[in-house]
Amino acid sequence: MQRRSFNALALGSMATLAAPSLRAQSFPSKPIRVVVPFPPGAATDTIARAFAQAVSASIGQPLVVENKAGADGAIAGTEVARAAPDGHTLLFATNSPMSAVPAMKKNPPYDPVRDFAPVSDIGRYTFFMVVHPSVPAKNVAELVAYAKANPGKLSYATGNTTGIVSTALFNALGGIQMVQVPYKGEPQALTDLVAGRVQFMVVSAGTSIGFIREGRLRAIAVTLSKRSPAAPDVPTIAEAGMPKFSLTSWAAVFAPAGTPPEIVARLNKEFNAAMSRPELIAVMDKQSFMLNGSTPEQLGTLVRDQLESFRSTLKIAGVEPD
Repeated sequence: MQRRSFNALALGSMATLAAPSLRAQSFPSKPIRVVVPFPPGAATDTIARAFAQAVSASIGQPLVVENKAGADGAIAGTEVARAAPDGHTLLFATNSPMSAVPAMKKNPPYDPVRDFAPVSDIGRYTFFMVVHPSVPAKNVAELVAYAKANPGKLSYATGNTTGIVSTALFNALGGIQMVQVPYKGEPQALTDLVAGRVQFMVVSAGTSIGFIREGRLRAIAVTLSKRSPAAPDVPTIAEAGMPKFSLTSWAAVFAPAGTPPEIVARLNKEFNAAMSRPELIAVMDKQSFMLNGSTPEQLGTLVRDQLESFRSTLKIAGVEPD
């Protein structure tokens, strides 16, 4: 009896030790859902689909992009936070659901640190400050002067929280007021901006660079700390006269909290490997998106740091959580 009990215990222990390895070997066992918090055609959608194609080629199962737009990314974030922690549901997140929503809501629907397992940092977006050509302002200083001389005349479009927070910060630092016109995503907002129904927008390079090059929009600044290769003549916001303007727009991949570490490690390996593939790099270059891989631990640090950064930025902009 004692020998049988000992043998059973030993076998049980061996099975427990082998379980993580078996999970890793059997993953993925079905298609992987990649939930994107913005509509089709948005910069994040384009980037996520390029990664889905690249990772599908090596991981052994298709990565299927699902667009769950709305509520500044909170709809997508909530869905993934509540999903089974088996690695088959991922969030292709930006600072909108992971930094802005928790910072802008008194009672956010999830905790970006507690409710998600970081997989990998993906990179940084390029955002331009653009005006419709009908606006008689060629640079930031002229726009601020025009807005002060014409209070309430200028309206601005927002299609994501980067646009919302960036413009609120711009208004606060410039001492001006423009009227916000919110949209569910950048494509719809950009359509009205190009048509002249709104006059100003902070917009991603991927969706706007074509209009800028065609002269249908005028770029007056880039929100990065250095000029963009996509439009090297456009000054940084610091060069344009607002050195206190600081906002990072990033993208990363997350799984639900509780996802086994070995599955997270496999996903991290696949997403980081995809960043060296020429076909994916070509898509990122067109989007003016700067790739930046990481370990899960480094991404976890980024999430915590950016949450505090957004809270500080909102205070400067005078935006109260609702």
